Order: sequence, then C-alpha cells, then structure tokens
Amino acid sequence: MENLLEQDQKALILSHDIKKLVWKLSLPSIASMVLFGLNTVSDSIFVGQLIGQAALSGVALAGPLTAIVLGFGYWIGTGAANVLSIALGADDKKTQQGILANTAILTLAMTLLFALPIYLAAEPLIKMMGGKGEILAQGVIYFKTTVLGAVFWIYGMSLNLIIRGEGKMRKSAMMVVYGLVVNITLTPFFIIILGTGVEGAAWATNVGMLVFSMDGILYFKNGKASFIANIGSFKYDKEIAKKIIRNGFPGFIFNIMALVQAMVVFNVVIKIGNEKDVAFFAAANVIYLFLMTPLYGLMRAFQPVAGINYGAKQYDRIKKGFYSFTYSGLLLITPFWVFIMLFPKIILQLIIPTIELSDIYLWYFRVYVFVLPFLPLVFMALMLFPAINKSKYASMIVLVRQLVVYIPAMLILPKYIGISGVYIGSTIVNLMVAIWTIWLVWREFKYLKRNEGGN
Repeated sequence: MENLLEQDQKALILSHDIKKLVWKLSLPSIASMVLFGLNTVSDSIFVGQLIGQAALSGVALAGPLTAIVLGFGYWIGTGAANVLSIALGADDKKTQQGILANTAILTLAMTLLFALPIYLAAEPLIKMMGGKGEILAQGVIYFKTTVLGAVFWIYGMSLNLIIRGEGKMRKSAMMVVYGLVVNITLTPFFIIILGTGVEGAAWATNVGMLVFSMDGILYFKNGKASFIANIGSFKYDKEIAKKIIRNGFPGFIFNIMALVQAMVVFNVVIKIGNEKDVAFFAAANVIYLFLMTPLYGLMRAFQPVAGINYGAKQYDRIKKGFYSFTYSGLLLITPFWVFIMLFPKIILQLIIPTIELSDIYLWYFRVYVFVLPFLPLVFMALMLFPAINKSKYASMIVLVRQLVVYIPAMLILPKYIGISGVYIGSTIVNLMVAIWTIWLVWREFKYLKRNEGGN
C-alpha cells in the first residue's frame, strides 16, 4: 500500500505543515541528487585511480561540455515540471495532458538540432577548454562517447524532473539509483577487464542513463502518474511548448554559463599554472560541485511546493516554503562544510592521491569552498522565480553573475595576484550575488503579498 506522499501529493503540498513537508520531500530528492552527482565523482575517482592524471584532467575538461547535453534535459524537464506543477495547482487538465507529448517532441528536437552536432566539434571544444596533448586526446574520447548517448541523457532527465514536478521525490530517487548502480558496476569492468580506458567510463555512464530513461518511461506507461500521462503521444501544442521552453530556460542558461565559466577558468589555470595546478583545480571543482548536490535536491523538492501553491494562489505558503527550504539547506550543508574546512587533504586525496598537497593548495581549497553556506538562498531563489512564472529573474541572476562579474574577475585578478585569484575571485563574486539575490526575493515577496491581498 502506497504511503500518504504517493497517494495525494497535491493535497499534501497545499495543506501539510511546511516544516514537515520540507523533509518529507527533500530527503529522497537530496538522495537522488547526491547519487546523480556520484556519476561524475565515480568516473573521476575510477579514472584518476585506474588510468592516470592526464586522463583525469581530460575527463575534467570534458565534464562541463558533457553538462551541455544534460543541460538540454534540465531545460525541457525543469520547464515541463514548472508548467505541470502550476497546472496541478490550478486544476488545468488540458495542460497536464499535453506535458509528455511536448516533452518528447522537444527532446528529439534538442537532440537533432543541438546535441549531436556538438559531437563533430568535440576536439575544438576541448581545445577551447585548454586541452593539449594527451589531456586533449583523453577529453575528446570521453566527450564524443558521452554525446552518443545524448537522447537518453536528455529524455531521462526530462522525465525524472516531471516526476519531481508531481512531488514524487522517492520515485525520482529510485530512478537515479538504478542508473547509478549500472554505471558504478560497469565503469571498472570496462576500464580494467575490457581495457577501454576513458571510453569505457563514458559508455558505462551512457548505459546507466539508458536504464534511467527506461524506468521513467515504464512509470508513465504503467499509469502511476498523478495526471493523465500520454507517454506515447506526439501531439504538439504550441502554447504548452512555449511555456516549457520559457520556464526551463534559466536552468539551461545556468548550465551554459557554467560551461563558459569552466572554459575561462581552466584556460586561466593552464596559462598561469602547470599540470599539477590543472589537476588540483579539476579535483577541487569536482568536490565543490558534488558538495552542492544536496542543494540541488532541496531546489527540486521546493519546485512543486512553489509551483502547485502558486497555481492555487496560496502565496503565503510559497514564502514560508522558501524560508524553510533555505534554512534546511543551511543546516544540511554546514556539517560537511566544517569537515572539509578542517580536513581538506582527506577529501582531495580521494581524487588526486599521487599529488603532494602543500599548505598553499589546501588554503586555495578552503577559500574556494568558503562560500558554500551562503548558497542555499541563491539556489532556492533560482528555483522560486521559474516556479511562479518569473523565469526572467532567474535568467538575469545567472547571466549577470557570469558575464558581468565572474568572468571579468577571472580574467583580471589572476594577472595581478596569480592563481590564487581564481579561488579568491570566485568566493567574492558568489558573496556579491547572494546579497543581490536577497534583494530580488524580498521585492518579489512584497509583490506577492500585495497580490494575495487583492484576491
């Protein structure tokens, strides 16, 4: 017998105590994001331990490019989840019935128009990331192989996010578990037994994403969704497709800007540092991104709370939910943050066991991760705005942060203070963005309060 969460998610989200709701939704969501993050971390660990430093650096350079492919899934899936949540809150049956068909159409379009052509540009893209010699060769192999599984990456992530848009975080987490188990099982087998190197690591991930996608298809095909799910339909609806594209665009921009950021930073590190500096930054960045995965889980759990309550015009619950999820994020991340600030060497040597870590490298790492406790608020804001049909603000935060502040800081600071500028600049920029985001959220809540008073 299904529990209360699976029986009536909409009623739960609209009426359950917010503080209790946070953890009911967040724990499986956080687990799914941590597990999904392990896909990247496990590849880095296996490649670093079983192949070598050049292969690890190549995979690190390919990682942000691979995120473009996954970014299309986030674009479609986040947009569809936001549209679905609002439609569930407003009891809009027509929109609910058109979600899956337009998701499938947009998945095929993104794969054909954007993802697969990237395959042909693999080498120039890795070069733009700063790849040279053996690092370039390893990065190209890894990236081209992952792109071959693009349709599974995009469609699987889209379906998973739609399930989260229903509020069914436990099912979403189980989808990730199945894919991760396949990936972790196959990666050492392909590398050690078959001797396929980084190509094998990429194929293991692709097979995991295939399993991930198939589980989502079976969920909808077996009638387990909380709405009429036409999984085999390809009926195009222009208005629904436009809403999906608009509401999911901030998530895609976030991924693209992350790529631009990585491209700039890796080139700066390569230019002013050595191979050891590149490997260290690659490891530090993998850990930093992995530590943020619980926040991504909270974001995804907050999305149906904001969207469904917005559709039902329960604006005060949106505000309460925002503060509760933000505070929970702070509570969740602080113990991990304290541990890595005190014992950074233990964490770093999981990925780069052969590199001698001097005190200056450990200081760089501490500076780089210092900002983590400030990020829960920013993450919740990036999910809040699209969930309440204000996606332009989320896009604005991402674009201004990257293009106006972060990239100029990376291009200027290291010229004057060396490679430490990469780590110091990143933290200063993130603190500035957090302050600005607080103001934007405060202003939006004032608007919602006035609007609620008029209903």
